[in-house]
Amino acid sequence: MIASEFNNRRQQLMEQVGHNNIAIIASASVRTRNRDVDYPFRQDSDFYYLTGFNEADALAVFIPGRKQGEYILFCQEFDEKKALWEGAHAGLEGATQDYGADDSFPIDDLNDILPGLLENKNKVFYPMGRDSDLDHHLMEWISLIRSQTRSGINAPGELVSLEHILHEMRLIKSPAEIKLMQKAIDVSAKGHIRAMQRCKPGRYEYQIEGEMVHEFIDHGLRAVAYPSIVAGGDNACILHYTENKAILKEGDLLLIDAGAECDHYAADITRTFPVNGVFSTEQKLLYNLVLDAQLAAMQEIKVNTPWNKAHEASVEVLTRGLVELGLLQGEISTLITDEAYKIFYMHRIGHWLGMDVHDVGDYKINDVWRVLEPGMVLTIEPGLYIPEDCATVDEKWRGIGIRIEDDVLVTEQGYQVLSHAIPKTIAEIEAIMQ
Repeated sequence: MIASEFNNRRQQLMEQVGHNNIAIIASASVRTRNRDVDYPFRQDSDFYYLTGFNEADALAVFIPGRKQGEYILFCQEFDEKKALWEGAHAGLEGATQDYGADDSFPIDDLNDILPGLLENKNKVFYPMGRDSDLDHHLMEWISLIRSQTRSGINAPGELVSLEHILHEMRLIKSPAEIKLMQKAIDVSAKGHIRAMQRCKPGRYEYQIEGEMVHEFIDHGLRAVAYPSIVAGGDNACILHYTENKAILKEGDLLLIDAGAECDHYAADITRTFPVNGVFSTEQKLLYNLVLDAQLAAMQEIKVNTPWNKAHEASVEVLTRGLVELGLLQGEISTLITDEAYKIFYMHRIGHWLGMDVHDVGDYKINDVWRVLEPGMVLTIEPGLYIPEDCATVDEKWRGIGIRIEDDVLVTEQGYQVLSHAIPKTIAEIEAIMQ
């Protein structure tokens, strides 16, 4: 991501924060895995969105109109010993030269400097509740300033959610963001295809997961966007199954929900295919029903269409198909009203996608479903799940879990399926598995 992209975001934020106000956001912290071993560091998405700064123990401050500089970055000072053990880090000089900060200070001096920056500001835009220690310090700083009112110094009178502004910004992707997402998706596609080609009865779920991750890393993407779901047979009926340790059996389907991450941007793709490379009759019927539901949902992806229309389309197709197959009985409209389909389709059609796999942004505005806009990216992922212990259906349908998920960009003309390169029809899947 080029520096001008981050600068444009900061300018957009400060325009909304407004004159005589201040915005504050902290980086993620390093988390301990056990003893002296840490989890791999992953920067807070909101912080990275504004700064591009990928270190812990940092805090960004934005003060629109400040003469000495509007963007201030508190971070760790350069430490030669730390650099020897852990590699280079920015330091104060790098914060200004490489990351566009107008001014930089040591994070250890935060308690001395930040109260002065808060003085005589009207509002503080801040993500309250995300960091309890920083919340506490902020309240202390404001209280300290209030004690100086007789000296003509005023404390901020209002705390405003920074997340509301930021998350609305993040909901609409720029061309640069879409480019990164497309790379994550393209590499993920290679992983899904490799998984199909290397799958056979007798292998373990984790071995197929390894085939995918091999492809991700081989193309330079070392992080997955979320824990991979590699679920054979009845395991596919557990929506967030991540054990990935069962043996793959002849006659079962394998559901894989997995995506790589590229420079903090996620892919989120699901494919379901037969372990032995050939769909059974029942598997074909259910699979094509889910595929029809997905295609119907995609027809509702267009500018100014309410978000919920895609879900409603998927429910209509799935409910009608379940009645035709004898898995539900009754009038289709009544079954939909009563949500009878939720026995087999219990989740919604999808979610926003971006820096987080379940990305930020409201789905409703004033309790009304928001309409789609160009630049939004979302998943379309209908599914059917019939576990082995489902006594209400014939045994031939049991132990089948199917989900088909693609990543979709809303465009002026309609939509673009960013993950189109992965086989999806029965004919395509069976052909690539031979």
